Amino acid sequence: MSRVCTVCGKGQASGNNVSHSNRKTRRTFKVNVQKVEVNGSTGYVCTRCIKTLKKAEQN
Repeated sequence: MSRVCTVCGKGQASGNNVSHSNRKTRRTFKVNVQKVEVNGSTGYVCTRCIKTLKKAEQN
């Protein structure tokens, strides 16, 4: 499973782990995607988009 949101296209980001001695090593930030049914089709959607879609449904 690729960690990409089907709604906004948000994907994996990269950055640094920074230790107490300020040494830097590369790391990745993975997107929190959940399997959700959107508009009749199932896809992986990030939690921020899920929250936004729920707000849009209420109004």
